[in-house]
Formats: sequence, C-alpha cells, structure tokens
Amino acid sequence: MAQAHRHLGVDIGLSGLTKWIRYPLVNSEAAGLEVVGSVADRFEGAFAHQLLRDCLVLLDSPLSGRDVETLWLAGTFREFDLQRLGIDGRVWLRRIADICTSRIRRDDPSFSPVPAAPVVDEATKEAVRAEVRSVGPALEQATAHHSYNPLTGVVPALEQVVDIDTGLAFRLLLRAVKAYSVPIGEARYERYLALGDELGLGEDVVDDMDFTVWTDLAD
Repeated sequence: MAQAHRHLGVDIGLSGLTKWIRYPLVNSEAAGLEVVGSVADRFEGAFAHQLLRDCLVLLDSPLSGRDVETLWLAGTFREFDLQRLGIDGRVWLRRIADICTSRIRRDDPSFSPVPAAPVVDEATKEAVRAEVRSVGPALEQATAHHSYNPLTGVVPALEQVVDIDTGLAFRLLLRAVKAYSVPIGEARYERYLALGDELGLGEDVVDDMDFTVWTDLAD
C-alpha cells in the first residue's frame, strides 16, 4: 500500500532537503537553517508538511543522534557536515521540525505537530530491505573508502529506517546512492522505479537524473 503524499515533481521530505543543502555554499548552521526555511516554503508550504513528517518519524524512533548524522551526511555527500559543525543529528531534526511547524502555522495557526503513523506493507518493506542489502557492499565501498568524504555505517543506519518507515528508508537509500555516485545496472534501476511506484512516489522522485547507470552492470 502506498504512503500518501503530495506529488510535487521533485524529491520530497528529508531526502529532498539533503539534495539541496550542500557545502560550501552552505557552510554554517545559520546558513543551513536559512535553506531549510526556503525549502519549507516551497510549493506554497506543501514541502513543509512532508519535511516535518520525515523529521517527526525519525525523532519518534530509537535512532541515535549519530545514526541520524550518518544518514544526513550520506545524503549531502558530507558537504554540509553536522559533525564538523558540532550539531547532534536529533537536535538538527528538531530545528528543522520547528521551522516547518512555523511555516505551516502561517496558514493554519491551530496546527499541532504529531508523528504520522507510517503505512506498513510487509512485502514492500522486505523488498526495500533486500535492495538496501543488495547494494550495501557497493554503497559501503563508495562511502567508507571515499578519498575525501569518507563515511561509515550508512547501510546499518538505512536498515534501521526500513523498520521505522519504508518509504523514507527507500528515499534515503536513493539519495545516498546518488550522492556517492554508486553505479547501478539497468535491472536495479527498473526495480527502483517499480518500488517507487509501490510507495506512491512519482518517477521524477525516484529518478531526478542523478543516478550513475552502467548498462553492462548485472545487479
């Protein structure tokens, strides 16, 4: 069963934010929060709802601050580096959530944020878990052994999110694969499109032209 969200023609929520907030153009917490405010305001505030939802889901989960930092760094190619800036991952999510809540209240002053219960389909969840594990060795190689933006622990953090919110886990997986230019084959690309459809994501969310597709790669 697909998760409900509004099709905006772009990546959504936290995965969308990590695509757009990048160092060195954004190299301080203050500058980062300005970008968050700008992103939350997109599509007449519709983006704020989806970004807030992702943040609340993770804040309501057992993920540690370090796990959140790892997912964030994977999506931003470590170019907006929470660890370098000394910002705990969960604290950062709370600041994003506060900005989103303020934006939503401009239109609905009575709005009260509560975590949304993820829609769980076991078959889709296991399919996403399988994709995380399948691309895992290549993703770990690309992240942990990167020459100037190394990052460890990405795959274990993603596996935790699969059990928390399958759709969010899938979007964060795609963003990490894209950010670290992990090559994928056409078969995996087609599976990603099919999973995106199962999760109610538009094709332009799954494929925003950032994939590195090798036609001769069998995966």
